Order: sequence, then C-alpha cells, then structure tokens
Amino acid sequence: MITVLVADDQAMIRAGFAALISAQPDLQVVGEAADGLEAVTAARDLRPDVVLMDVRMPHLDGLEATRRIAGAGGSKVLILTTFDIDDYVYAALRGGASGFLLKDAPSADLITAVRVIAAGEALLAPSVTRRLIEEFATRQPIDEREALRLNALTPRELDVLRLVAAGLANAEIAGELTIAEETVKSHVGRIFTKLGLRDRAQAVMLAYESGLVVPGNPSPAARRGSRLRS
Repeated sequence: MITVLVADDQAMIRAGFAALISAQPDLQVVGEAADGLEAVTAARDLRPDVVLMDVRMPHLDGLEATRRIAGAGGSKVLILTTFDIDDYVYAALRGGASGFLLKDAPSADLITAVRVIAAGEALLAPSVTRRLIEEFATRQPIDEREALRLNALTPRELDVLRLVAAGLANAEIAGELTIAEETVKSHVGRIFTKLGLRDRAQAVMLAYESGLVVPGNPSPAARRGSRLRS
C-alpha cells in the first residue's frame, strides 16, 4: 500500500485529490494539510511515501516545505501547480522534489505519477517539465563545479545521462544505444551513486546546469523523447 499526504490550501482541491487517490486499491491517503507548515509536520509524523504538494500556500510555501521534507528523507514530493512555467516549480525540483505535474493533468497521469515516484523509479512529468528546466537553465552560466562532477562518469554513462535529460524512457534509451533495458537501469543506478543524486529529477537538472545538455539544442534522440520516466 502506497501512503499519500495531500497538501493544498484549497479544501475542495484537497478533497478531490483525496477521493481520487482513495479510490485506488493500492493507494491510501493518510493525511491532509492546508499549508506548508502543516505539510512538514504531517510528513514528519505520518511519514507518507508520497506528498502531493501545492506550490503556493500560506504560512510556508510549497518550495520551502519541499526542501524541509526532502531534506528529512523518506517521503517523496510530487509538485502540483496550475502553471506550466513557474519559478517556484524549478526551485522545488532543485530543492528535492521528485516530480512535477499540472493540476489539470488527466487523473490517470496523477495516479501513475504517485506510483512511479513511490517506487523511486523516476521523475514522471509531461514534456513541459523539460521546457521548464530549459527555460531557467538558459538564464544562468554553466556551473563549473557541476561540470567537474561529470568526470566521475564513463563515456557510456554520459551518453545515458544525456538521453535521460532528453526525456527518454529506459526502453527508449536501450533502443537508441542498442543495449538491453536492464543494462540501462544499471547505468542509471551507477550515475545516481557516483553523482550523489536522489532521483531522475536531479539528474536532469545536473545535465543542464553542467552544460552536458545545451538548452534548445536537443539531439535527434531527444526530439523523439516525450516524457521523463523510467
């Protein structure tokens, strides 16, 4: 059973998400929070597998709440927002959020996102997530410290990281590189370990900020990718 905490300052939205999640046989809502402070406290006390986090809430916004929850470890945070390009969302991903989804996404996408993130497999998001990261990556110079971290990777691992950042699924990466999907999973795992990454979201951020991937200039494989998930 995957346990979920719903954090949103609007009672009707909380109730809607809670009802949707509770209707699934493998998901259970263990609590709700009306602001960021309540979310941090509830996450600490209830230790849910996944926290659905609104971005803009009173007392403590979703960004700082995400940082605190992710910093404590255990619960994964899925950011929900009504905006497809939002400074807060980018900062939340940097702060440790495991995923990003628009509030008006199909119900099936939300349920799938919760399951995938709870399994620790990947960032799952529509293609807007890559556009979001590219938008803000172009506003800052390459981080040389992040670039130096890539020296720990083999050429093949760099290839895999580029395709992860492009939005390709593991099966698609396997096809692109003509290797087995299990081999791709092994490469992804080693990339996370070597670079000290929590999940695929952080891997995408690092790929852009280190200059490994240039915003607005994806490879042919990148253009074929549509989502970020494993």
